[in-house]
Amino acid sequence: MGAGESPMMDSAYSLTPEEIAAAVEACGEKPWRAAQVCQWLYGGRAERWDAMTNVPAALRQAMAGRLRDLDGTARVREVAAEGGATTKLLLGLHDGEMIETVIIPARDRNTVCVSSQVGCAFRCAFCASGLHGVARSLSCGEIVAQVVRAAQRIGRRPDNVVFMGIGEPFANYDAVLKAARLMNDPRGLGIGARKITISTCGVVPGIERLADEGTQFELSVSLHAPTQALREKLMPVASQWSLDALMAACRDYTAQTNRIITFEYTLVAGFNDRPEHARLLVALLRGLKCRVNLIPLNPVKEFAGEAPDPRDCEDFLAFLERHGVNTTLRRSKGRGVNASCGQLRLRAFQR
Repeated sequence: MGAGESPMMDSAYSLTPEEIAAAVEACGEKPWRAAQVCQWLYGGRAERWDAMTNVPAALRQAMAGRLRDLDGTARVREVAAEGGATTKLLLGLHDGEMIETVIIPARDRNTVCVSSQVGCAFRCAFCASGLHGVARSLSCGEIVAQVVRAAQRIGRRPDNVVFMGIGEPFANYDAVLKAARLMNDPRGLGIGARKITISTCGVVPGIERLADEGTQFELSVSLHAPTQALREKLMPVASQWSLDALMAACRDYTAQTNRIITFEYTLVAGFNDRPEHARLLVALLRGLKCRVNLIPLNPVKEFAGEAPDPRDCEDFLAFLERHGVNTTLRRSKGRGVNASCGQLRLRAFQR
């Protein structure tokens, strides 16, 4: 069982290969049987213990008794955008709570966006995830199970995983890091470390901890404004960790890891998308090893802001690029499925 996880929440996906081997031995079997179990869990994506046909029945029964079930998630609802551009899974947990997982295809690859908590405590203005606060953090197994569920849906292992769903990953640091390591482990899902991105709204201690991990996971920071005053209007977290403190932590992170940070910047019409905001952003990021991902606002009825005119988005992009900032402009693929964080869960919650 993973540290801090209760038996009711425990699942096979909470365990490292070493922990699975220990559980197999505790059931009286040889340690090499653990490799068979791992292969079924991740390569075979088995949904039931009795599907593991080359594993002794006695071991399957014993493991089922120890681990309750394979993943602790159940598909409640699935919604796909027109043309299959994006699919959102609403997943039910053992205690009746719900989370969201999003599958985003792009040409020949699939990205899975996973949740790390049930709800969120940080209440960013344009995000539906935090409207009802946070109920609890997810276990490692509940996080990994989302990727397995997505793999079952698309028929193969996803190419990329992003911790950008419901919740703040660094508010559930230990479970998130363990889950990311399991996704990366070749005996697990075998997803490359640089294909796994952990996002934060700006929890400075989490950035500092990640810098010390010695991992190759990608870091994404939700910035959304170039000044402290503007950022506080969108993100209450800015009152706890100021923009100056956040940028200092980011500069220390890049110096220590030699890795690039991606800054997410949601463009809101008339609020942070004007030429003066672009100039301030260039100044803020000067000399920092980073890229910027511009995201036109995906409107939600709970936030009064509007998406900018596409020409304003293109102008903002061009200004940053002219000044040497590596920048991309995201075209939303999720409006048709309520794919902004927490929207589908919120609609279910409101019924």
